[in-house]
Amino acid sequence: MSTILASLALSFMQAATGAPAAAATDLPDLTLEQASGLRCSVAFGLVHRAQRDGELANYPVMAERGQEFFVRTTARLMDELGADRDTIMGLVVREHEEFGGSPERLDEVMPACLLMLDASGL
Repeated sequence: MSTILASLALSFMQAATGAPAAAATDLPDLTLEQASGLRCSVAFGLVHRAQRDGELANYPVMAERGQEFFVRTTARLMDELGADRDTIMGLVVREHEEFGGSPERLDEVMPACLLMLDASGL
């Protein structure tokens, strides 16, 4: 499992930078909790990328906490859905596309995501 988690952590960085990932054609439906965790994971990746570029300093640094949240969330999704890495990355890509490069969308979700991050204990 640690190899998968390391691979997902690397994929987090790729997703955060917009690098292409394999898209699954048949993606599973997510519960509200699963979808929220995934949305926040992707949001943290986007904030991390912007912070590396010297932007979005108004948010807490996402490099470590955001990545750990992503790894835990995607590992939990793999377990709960019985999904493979490609399916999870398909979900990540789909969620990334939902943001559509919109800073306003990111600002909409970050307050709730930061609460979720704090509640996670990371």
